[in-house]
Amino acid sequence: MLRIEKIDVSIQSVQVLRGLSLEVGSGQMVGLIGRNGAGKSTTLRSIMGHLPLSSGRITWDGEDLARMPRHARAALGIGYMPEDRGLVPELTVEENILVPLWAMKIEDTAPRLEFVYHVLPELKEMSHRRALLLSGGQQKLVALARALTIGRKLLLLDEPFEGVAPALSARLSEVIGGLRGGDLSVLIAQSDLNHSKNLLDAEIVIERGANRQPA
Repeated sequence: MLRIEKIDVSIQSVQVLRGLSLEVGSGQMVGLIGRNGAGKSTTLRSIMGHLPLSSGRITWDGEDLARMPRHARAALGIGYMPEDRGLVPELTVEENILVPLWAMKIEDTAPRLEFVYHVLPELKEMSHRRALLLSGGQQKLVALARALTIGRKLLLLDEPFEGVAPALSARLSEVIGGLRGGDLSVLIAQSDLNHSKNLLDAEIVIERGANRQPA
C-alpha cells in the first residue's frame, strides 16, 4: 500500500503541498484530481524522490521512502510516467523503454520487454523508430511502456491523457484499464475524469496543495 501522510513540500521556498494525505491499496486504481497548479505533479515527484518533504511521511509497503535515494524507489517496483514524457529523442522506441533497466543494471530485460510488447503490441511494430519521429500520443505510449518495465507493483501516471488525440487517448484508457485485476497499484494524476471515470476505485481531489474539504 502507498500511504501519504500529511506531507508538506516546497519548491524554491514556495509551499506547494500543504498537509496532503492519500492511500492507494494493493491492486487499486486511484485518481488524484485537481486543476493545473493544484500540486498533482509535485505529489508524484515527491513520491519518486525528485522533491524533498518538509514534513509528513510517504511509505510504500511499509518502507519509508523519504529514507531512500531515488534509484532505490524504482528498485521497489515503482514506475513513473511524467507529464512531459521525458523520452530521449535520438534513441529508438525500444531503447527508450530499456533505459531504466540499463540504469538499474537489470539483466532480465527480455521478459520485461516481452511483457510491454504484449500490453502495447503497436510499439513492437515501431520499436526501431527514433522517439523524435513519433507523435505526442505515440510518445505517451512509449513513456507508459517504459514505466511498466519498472513499475511491477506501483505505477504513477502524470496526466496520461493530456494533449493526446481522441483515438490514442481511448487506447491509453484501454491499456490502463487492462492492468486491473492484479496486484499492481496505480495512481493517476489528472485534471478531470473524462477518460478514467470507469477505471478508478477511488478519487482524491486536491486543491491548492491540500485535500479538498467536504462541503
